[in-house]
Amino acid sequence: MNLHPFLKESQERGFLYQSSDLEGLSHALSGDTQSYAYVGFDASAKSLQVGNLVPILWARLLQKHGITPIILLGGATTLIGDPTGKDESRKMLTSEEVENNVVNFKRLMSRFIDFDQAILVNNKDWLQDLNYMSFLRDFAPHFSINYMMSLDSVKLRLSRHHHMSFLEFNYMIFQSYDFWYLFKKYGCTLQLGGSDQWANMICGAELIRRLEQKRTFVITAPLMTTSNGQKMGKTAGGAIWLDEHMTSPYDYWQFWRNTHDDDVEKCLKIFTDLPSVEIESLCVNKKGAAINDLKILLADHATAMCHGAHLLNEIHQKVASFFEDIQENIDRIYVANHMPLDDLLIELKACSSKGEAKRLIQGGGVSIDKVIQDNPKKVIDIKDQPQRLSVGKKRHFWI
Repeated sequence: MNLHPFLKESQERGFLYQSSDLEGLSHALSGDTQSYAYVGFDASAKSLQVGNLVPILWARLLQKHGITPIILLGGATTLIGDPTGKDESRKMLTSEEVENNVVNFKRLMSRFIDFDQAILVNNKDWLQDLNYMSFLRDFAPHFSINYMMSLDSVKLRLSRHHHMSFLEFNYMIFQSYDFWYLFKKYGCTLQLGGSDQWANMICGAELIRRLEQKRTFVITAPLMTTSNGQKMGKTAGGAIWLDEHMTSPYDYWQFWRNTHDDDVEKCLKIFTDLPSVEIESLCVNKKGAAINDLKILLADHATAMCHGAHLLNEIHQKVASFFEDIQENIDRIYVANHMPLDDLLIELKACSSKGEAKRLIQGGGVSIDKVIQDNPKKVIDIKDQPQRLSVGKKRHFWI
């Protein structure tokens, strides 16, 4: 299939997971008229985090290929809370909290997306003043309770006898309405999102088909996980935030520098602008110490994109100062702050499970700076000077 360049590069870089009609979408994007695609973000936290970067950078890729991204901030839908993938209702935020979050989201997104060539909208502008009776009559008949009850996110919640409010049940309808509204206002025919949003997104395309007799498309990205199955952007110490006041640029760099060997190529393709061909060439047969250069390349590019290249020299100097007095040829490990000791041993592949790590630690087999450790949940705090971690008598690391 001869795909549109945007879709071709989306595949090459690992963004593309599902499509409602890949061939039809490719044909539509190749037309003579300007194409618009939207991706939505609920402002449910004070900052965006690394997990939000996939759709943000996918929107950045849209711009590269001449497609206008519409960035939708959920000033209204955040007040409801998306139930997808949740066992419990989200914490209810006040309107003021949501508005403050929206303002910060705009600031952070402008680091990645050129808003002179993109459209930024807030669904509060069209959802807050809807007439409920008119809305029900015009839109509710197009949504099947049978279908909504069949969704995994709903079935899982109910099977565990967890509360699901009628408020949350409305979320799918409002998200679908957003797609219809953007179709009517801008001629937007494509929605991007994470794979967990597939059902909601398909409902939006179906709503447009029913009301307007027009064809629209949805595509999703895979939910990013590390090689050990952990959600991307989560560490033992919590989320990695894009806001410099919540995760410092240095800690942000450290997060990427600490990427697992098996994830480096994938992360370079998703989280940097380096050409795919160059990344593949760099990653051929890179193992052992050589992979560390790629991790630094990843950390540099990801940090420069989020916080600015001007900070890299300062970060490199700080890292170098930690190890300048060390002469021993021992691996240097960059550890996420506040990581439990048992998680660290698994990260280093010194143990294959937490049970094994617990036995090793409680058996006196692990020391930090020659002090025997006995608590598997001891939190590793980043110090001003490196710490020597010894696992058994033969394996040693500077952390």
